[in-house]
Amino acid sequence: LLMKFNWSAEVGRLILILVPCALLGLVAGSVAWMLILGFTIYLIWQVLQIHLLLTWLYAGKRKIPFNISGIWTDIYSAVHQLHNTNRKRKKKLSAMVKRFRESTAAMSDATVVLAPNGTIEWFNEAAKHLMGLQSPTDVGRRITHLIRDPRFSQYLMTKDYAESIDLRSPVDESLHLNLHIVPYGNKRRLLTVRDFTRIHQLEKVRRDFIANISHEMRTPLTVISGYLETMIDDGEANGDQEQTSKLRQMQDQSSRMRRIVDDLLNLSRLETSDRTTVELSEVSVSSFVRDIQAEVTMLSKTGLHQFVAEIDEDLWVLGSAKELYSAFSNLVGNAVRYSPQGGKVHVSWRHDDSGAYFVVEDHGVGIEAEHIERLTERFYRVNKDRSRNSGGTGLGLAIVKHVLQRHEAVLSIASNPGVGSTFTCEFPLHRVVHKRSAIEIANV
Repeated sequence: LLMKFNWSAEVGRLILILVPCALLGLVAGSVAWMLILGFTIYLIWQVLQIHLLLTWLYAGKRKIPFNISGIWTDIYSAVHQLHNTNRKRKKKLSAMVKRFRESTAAMSDATVVLAPNGTIEWFNEAAKHLMGLQSPTDVGRRITHLIRDPRFSQYLMTKDYAESIDLRSPVDESLHLNLHIVPYGNKRRLLTVRDFTRIHQLEKVRRDFIANISHEMRTPLTVISGYLETMIDDGEANGDQEQTSKLRQMQDQSSRMRRIVDDLLNLSRLETSDRTTVELSEVSVSSFVRDIQAEVTMLSKTGLHQFVAEIDEDLWVLGSAKELYSAFSNLVGNAVRYSPQGGKVHVSWRHDDSGAYFVVEDHGVGIEAEHIERLTERFYRVNKDRSRNSGGTGLGLAIVKHVLQRHEAVLSIASNPGVGSTFTCEFPLHRVVHKRSAIEIANV
């Protein structure tokens, strides 16, 4: 109602100007010119009001001027209301920012706010200790100028922040840091840095313990196996079948223990090795498959399993031949162990525009869905009795996972109980080499 009243007052003001001008025009015999003069006076008055409004806005005054009327009352009221609303919102946001800074400042983890261009906007006290940032000199500098590790630069540029990365502190080599980026707002990023030096040390102690105890067990196991073999030969010579049978069971368990020790040592070496140290030689997967087929033929007791291979002979991969052979043989060996007699094991090695795929498919017992996520854990078994009877160590898939991680590859598992399982190793495109292309490059 007030707005309607102000509009009516504004129309009344215009009429009060135009009516006298029209009457004067009738007297003077020039109505049109007098009306134009009236509109001009009205416009000059409106321009003056605009000037007063701008002066009021620039002055930052909170009170509405008392000498305004008409539609300008509504304009001043609307602007004043927006100003009050924005002031309250700004006050609220300032309080939120203050609480955020107070809470992050109290955190033991470093927190750094990054602008869209990668410059530092703000950081807490922990960032000074863990990363060596200094306030206010480092505010406005690019984070890559302060953390000069190539892995961090690549992590920042790829914009794939699903995983975190581990780096050493730029100010203290003894500190091991875990860095994670969370995008938020208008292309801004929040960098959180956690000191996991103690966890790293505990992990190192665990790995060293496993490696040392495994290494120490190799010698007594070798001695035990030697004595058992001698005793079996003596038992067979004396015709003592019962004793020989028991000794053979002991020999089987001793051999299984040696395989576990060997796998533990291999797994410990993979865990402690730096991914960047992986050998980049051209590996012929087709030759691997032929050797593995010969091994699993003995494992399946010759003829009890069908082995089918579809291999691209010209498709090679960049990596460590020893590590990749270990991973592939573990996958094929598992397929044979967990397939019934007469079951088919299908191995393929192919590629497409995304990368290369080493696929092992069996038609065995299959795996229930709730077990698939844990299959690559050390000593995890779906069926413990079946695994022991088949000679498995429980470490094969853990070795496969670590080998693939070191080669930037991914293991995916699909299975249906009673139907079979499919294990797929997916290698990125830059790890794939075509044999003919490699020869042409060598000849150049």
